[in-house]
Amino acid sequence: MLLLGTALLTACGSNHENLGNSGNGKGNSDNGITADEELVITASNYSFDQQEYHLKKGVPVKIIFKNESGNHGILAPGLELHLDGKKSSQVIVPEEAGTFEISCSIMCGSGHSGMQANFIVD
Repeated sequence: MLLLGTALLTACGSNHENLGNSGNGKGNSDNGITADEELVITASNYSFDQQEYHLKKGVPVKIIFKNESGNHGILAPGLELHLDGKKSSQVIVPEEAGTFEISCSIMCGSGHSGMQANFIVD
């Protein structure tokens, strides 16, 4: 039990700040898509810097993920987006208007389940 607690504290306590890594997957810069806009999402222990991030339908945007404190990731399955310390940016093209959930993809401790936000695609 002590090891589990130590592992959780270590996960949230480490600071990974990687910018400029291109992603791999659908709709990213590796496929030759050039972003018209950039959006930086910053995570700290148990929260993202905003509750809502607005994107424009059909407009390529480079999502850049930055850890301010702790060890976190972004998972937005509806937009095929997964970023973390190993892959910190990706170009996506939102094809549908709507609201898409964002959650932390790395178990980061007691506040992990509340670490959520939304992409709003207009």
